[in-house]
Amino acid sequence: MDGWTKACQEPSPLPSSPPPPPRPALGQAQAEVEETLKRIQSHKGVIGTMVVNAEGIPIRTTLDNSTTVQYAGLLHQLTMKTKSTVRDIDPQNDLTFLRIRSKKHEIMVAPDKEYLLIVIQNPCE
Repeated sequence: MDGWTKACQEPSPLPSSPPPPPRPALGQAQAEVEETLKRIQSHKGVIGTMVVNAEGIPIRTTLDNSTTVQYAGLLHQLTMKTKSTVRDIDPQNDLTFLRIRSKKHEIMVAPDKEYLLIVIQNPCE
């Protein structure tokens, strides 16, 4: 047996670690997001849904452009201020959900690390 064959047959000196758990494919995750948004949009009274990125830029919406831009900008600012206020009151706490109810609409904001999910609905339905 030559040196090359012997070297290939010897076990590696590095300990083997288990492979990382499989992550869902990007396409699968995108399909899950789309399905969730469809499910929310189908609820009675829902006027529209949008997903806004960390900079306040809408990346997915069911509303018209001008309404989307207005809601995304204002609700992003309000959510960031609310997060800051919650942290100022208690540094161990964090904002998990924001609900605003007016005479005409109910606006729900679910903040995440990178995105905001915003749902606008008719409060009477």
